[in-house]
Formats: sequence, structure tokens, C-alpha cells
Amino acid sequence: MIRLTGHGVFLHEAHSSPEEGRRQTMAYRILQRHNHSGDPAMLKLRFDALVSPDNNYVNILQTVRAVGIERFPVPYVLSNCHHALCAVGGTINEDDHVYGLDCAGKYGGIFLPPHRGVLHQYMREAHAGCGKMILGSDSHTRYGALGTMGIGEGGGEIAKQLLGKTYDIPYPQVIAVRLTGAPRPGVGPMDVALALIAATFKNGFNKNKVLEFVGDGLANLSMEYRMGIDVMTTESAALSSIWQTDEKTLAYLASHGRQAAYAPLSPGEGAYYDGLIEINLSKVPCMIALPFHPSNAMPIEAFLADRETHIARIEAEGRSIKGADFSLRSHLKADGLVVDQALIGGCAGGLTENLAAVADILKGYCIPGNGLQLGVNPASMPVMQDLVRQGIASELMLAGVTLRPAICGPCFGVTDVPANGQLSIRHVTRNYANREGSNPGQGQMAAVCLMDARSIAATVRNGGRLTPATALNTQYREITPAFEQRIYEGQVFDRFGKTDESLEPRMGPNIADWPAMYPPSDHLLLHIAGSYADSVTTDELIPSGEASSFRSNPERISGYTLIHRDPMYLARAKAVRSQSQRLRANQHTGDAQLDAVIAALAARLHCRRDNITLGSAICADQIGDGSSREQAASCQKVLGGFANIARAYATRRYRANCINWGILPLRTAQTPCIPVGSLVLIRNIREALRSDARCVQLEILDAQGNTIRQMPAFFDHLTHEEAEILLAGCFINDYRNRLVFHPGLRFHGARGV
Repeated sequence: MIRLTGHGVFLHEAHSSPEEGRRQTMAYRILQRHNHSGDPAMLKLRFDALVSPDNNYVNILQTVRAVGIERFPVPYVLSNCHHALCAVGGTINEDDHVYGLDCAGKYGGIFLPPHRGVLHQYMREAHAGCGKMILGSDSHTRYGALGTMGIGEGGGEIAKQLLGKTYDIPYPQVIAVRLTGAPRPGVGPMDVALALIAATFKNGFNKNKVLEFVGDGLANLSMEYRMGIDVMTTESAALSSIWQTDEKTLAYLASHGRQAAYAPLSPGEGAYYDGLIEINLSKVPCMIALPFHPSNAMPIEAFLADRETHIARIEAEGRSIKGADFSLRSHLKADGLVVDQALIGGCAGGLTENLAAVADILKGYCIPGNGLQLGVNPASMPVMQDLVRQGIASELMLAGVTLRPAICGPCFGVTDVPANGQLSIRHVTRNYANREGSNPGQGQMAAVCLMDARSIAATVRNGGRLTPATALNTQYREITPAFEQRIYEGQVFDRFGKTDESLEPRMGPNIADWPAMYPPSDHLLLHIAGSYADSVTTDELIPSGEASSFRSNPERISGYTLIHRDPMYLARAKAVRSQSQRLRANQHTGDAQLDAVIAALAARLHCRRDNITLGSAICADQIGDGSSREQAASCQKVLGGFANIARAYATRRYRANCINWGILPLRTAQTPCIPVGSLVLIRNIREALRSDARCVQLEILDAQGNTIRQMPAFFDHLTHEEAEILLAGCFINDYRNRLVFHPGLRFHGARGV
């Protein structure tokens, strides 16, 4: 089904060198077209468009307003698809929408009102084009199927683009994904995506690399099928993706009134890749991703054949997350496994062809009131209108399917929360424990499996018993999705290129400015406020659900940091922050033993007390798997954090978030087993950052401040700009410093700073 080649390969027989061959990839051409460094190996990228959802655009807008932005230099879409229901926190989320609308009017933005579309579907329908690059503050920013390289990053990188700065990375490795064959009836895009993720995530095969989709099998996939695979490449840890274009790409863009956005893209002769993934589409089965990660994927039939073993494994993992009893045993039946909830929606599942296939499978069936209920969130209002126009919406409703707004609710974990102990099947992007409604700290624990819409419909039709769609003899219709562009023309507030200096954005009471964030002094004293032997995800650092309503208020959202993973972390971090504030004011910290340690260190280092910065830190085997949410790093900084210590950082975007918020991303050769409460000294940290040092020594101290052991820690590659941000304490400070040292410097759109 899938074969991996972990060394460099020519796609076809060639007579060129690998260096020449790398320049023949689609990715190379697009990246260099957007590169402003003059150095092909070190990229400084500017993007054609930007997009942010409402769960983080307020933070971004507050950041750029804090340093005096005057207008948006490129199309910047403010989408309202994560907090659209305003169901949590009273009117707090609607206050964010008001603020976003006003900022779009003031600075020349594009405001997509609630319920009109999921951000990624809107970008596909209105902004993606061949050879373009789009940066989004959502990790599933993927438009490769339309010839656009999409990258999902934290809000700091969006802010940099808005301020005329660049996205800086070493040239990434490019992996070819060669598709052959054609999917069997009943096998959908999520099945192919889960097979790809299962083969590549845990071994790091795709980590921070670009996937380039080619091959004869591509012609056998519709555009929506390609999009459904493409958006899930994020879950394989890839940086971006790009697909070969063809007449189907042209037809899609033309049907959306954007024929001029088409250009033929394909690898050049002698294209050379850093690795190869071969997928025989004809052999991909119906898949299921078991809790609590999309990479826990296997064929549905393989799961059913050994379901008791797999359920026992899920229960064990659930107990380790919940810290208490967790059982799914009641779902096991003699003839299979029964589930409690079914959902299809968003940028991955809520597409016309998926929902037409659901209607075909459910034809002649009606979901009973006490049966497995199926809810659907179409990806956009144009998709909903197309479903109505073609009669598919009526078929779904007659079958008992409920149609919901075009929002990210089920995927984001803020709607359709399963009951305690329930098992949900979903065609959405993720199934993390803390994302899909579970609240282990309060005894609430559910489990979510990812499946394709077709197998979800087959399971619904089979009375809730897990069923692969290939087990049914369904006749699938041939359909052509249509797009009604009048919906966006009349309903999207597009002010790009127009500004209104007189407009002052309205700020609801929950919207707060960033607090003061301080740089490190000469020496850094870290208090380990959290220590974890395994991986810490962004959903654990800052959960979705009820916490997301407070993302516009840095102090309030910081109160949710690690709340489910480690409820005592918050109190420890706040205590260190208070001690640090007193130390900064040249007062006693309130802890006599800590004061004695600081005095001893000052004497040993021949410095004053104020030459030592006290801050909190967390250490773990790996940190940062999951979302691009910048709050996973900014909340640590708000709480007085200055460093993370890890064997690995799961994604480039999380490491970048740390840097942008002044968190040192220290890496160790082995898992840094440093107990909670330990004090760790890093000498001459500012000197190390200025000198481009690659390594510092972590000195673990005893109660008297004596070094009991040392551990080398690495920065990996830091650009000059990243080092300056860390020296300044955060991106906002760094940008303000530049304005202070160059007072005539102001931001004027694309000319930068």
C-alpha cells in the first residue's frame, strides 16, 4: 500500500546531479520565487496572502497595533469559524468579531463573517492559485492541491508578515509522493490520508519537510478528493505540500471565477528528491485512527479482527491521561463494536462529494431517534448552497442527518462534546484527548476515532456497528460540485487596499493588551515548574474548549496553561513570576532560601543580583505536537517562563512560537529528567546568544546553589533575527527596540521596516 524510501532519489531516470535535480522540483521554484534573501539555502519568504481564524486573530492584531501598523500590505483574511457560535463565555467571542471587523475596515483587511465558511475552504475558493504561497495562523493551512504552498504557523509569523518582515527558514527537504492506481469505491480521501500519516508520523519521515504529490494516480482523483488528502498532511508533521496541476485544477479554478489563477505545475526533467513515498491507491483500505492521535491508524477490518486488544490499549492510554478509571469495554459486542456519535465536517470532511457519498450510502434508510445520530458541518455556505441546489441536502435530512453551520466546532472541540465514556467517530482533522470534549481533570473522558465520511455513513446505516464502507454494495453517483460566487461577492467585507485612519476598533472588556515582557539579563536562573517524561502537546499546553474564549486576554488564557496535564503547574509558575518581579525590583523574593541561593550565585558570578533573571521552565521528552496556536508559548511567557528544555520540538512552528515570545527553545541529547522544583543556572546567556553559540551548559543546583551536575543544551540553528528576538525578550520588544534606535523608521506597507 505505502512504501518509503529514505534516501535521495531521481523521480525518473536522469543525467543531472542531485544539486541540479533539486532545482527542478515544483517546491524549489515556488520557494525561490518568494525568497528575498538572495541565498537559495537560507530562505526569507514573503507570502501572497495571510489568513487567521477568530480564535487567534485578536492576539495578532493587538501585536501589530502595539508597534504602530498603518495598513495590511497583502490580503489578510480574518475568518470567523472557530468561535462563531459564541456559546462559551457569554458575548466574549462576538466582541472579538466586532474588533476584527473594525480592524479590517481600518487597515484594509478581508472579514469573512460567521457561518460563511471554514477558513481553509474559503481560501481554497477565493485565494489559492498556482504558484502562490499562503501563510495562516492555523496548522491546517494547506492548499497544495490547488498549486499553492500553504504553511501554518503561530500568530507571531503572521505579525511579522504584516510588518514587512520575512519568514526565515533553511531550505527544507522535499519528499516526492508518487500516487498510482485508483481508490476502490467506498475508500475516501481520509482513508488515504490516515494511511499516509500512519506510515510517516511516528518515524519522523515527513517532519518539517515539503511533500510534492505526483504520479499517474493523481489523474484518478477529483479536486475535492485531493484537498481531503492534502489538508491532513499537517498531521504527518510536514511543513507544506504542493501537487502537480492538470485540467481538473484548471476546471476548479475556472468554476470559481479565477481561471487566471491557473498555471501548469509539474516537476522538471531530472527532478531529485530527498525521499520518496509511494502510495498505491488501489490497495488503500477503509481506515480508522484510534484515540488519541491521527497516527494511531489502521485498517478498520484489522481493528475489528483484534478489537479487544486494541480497546484494552486505548483504555490504558486513556487511564494514563485521565489519571483514573476509563473504560470502553461496553462498546464491544459479539458481532463488532458499537459507537455513540458520528460527525462529518470542516475543511477535511464537509465537502460536496463526501456528503453526496453519505447520501448515497444512507439512501432508503432513516436514522431512528434512539440510533447513532449523524451531524454534518459543510465547509462553506457555497458548499451548503450546492448541496441544496443538487437536492443532496434534502436527501440527507430525510435520512435523519442534521445540517449545521459552516464552522470548525467539532474539529476544534467546542461543539458536539461526547458524553463521559462515549466513543465518537468523526471525519475531522484531529482526535486528541483534550480537543474533542474530554476534561480529564474534572473526570470527563471520551474518545474519538477518525474515519472517512463513507465509512461513518456505513456505520450509521449498520445501526452504529463499526463498518467499512467497502462492506456495502453502494452505487455512488457522479456529481460535479458547483460554486455560487455571488455568496462571497455580496457577503464578505473586502477592504484590501483601502484604509480608514479615523476608525478606532471597538474593544470588548475581554480584549486586553499584552503585559510587559522582560528580556533575560546576563545570567538565567530557571525554576523547573513542570517536568514530563513523555510528549507534551499544544492541546495540553493550552486546551481548546472553554479556554479558547479567553485567547484575547493574555492573563486570563494563561490561567489554563497545562491545566489538564498538570493542575499544579499554574500555581508553581505564578509563584516564580511573583518572586521574579520582586527580584527585578531589587526586593527580597519572599523565599529566604531562594534569596540565599541568589546571593551565593551573585558572589560566585561576580555580579549584582539584578544581573540574574529568575524565570520558570518546563522540560519534557518532546514539546509542541499539534496546533499552531501561539498561546502555547505566549502563556508560558505571560506566566514568567523563559525556557523550554526538551529532547525534541515536535514542529518548526511551535519552536518558532517559543522564539517569538522570548522562550529559549533548548534541546538536549537525551530526555532532560530534571525534577519539578529544581533550579537550573545558565551562565552568560546574553553572551551566548550574541556570539551565535550552539551550546550552553545547564547547571543543576542543590538547595545551597552549588552545581551538582551539568547537562549540555543546544539551540540548534538560530538566525541573527531570532537571537535578537530572544535578547529583547519577545518579538514585540524587538520591533519596538528597532523603532527606538531608528526613530524615523515607520511601517509603510510592502516596503517593510
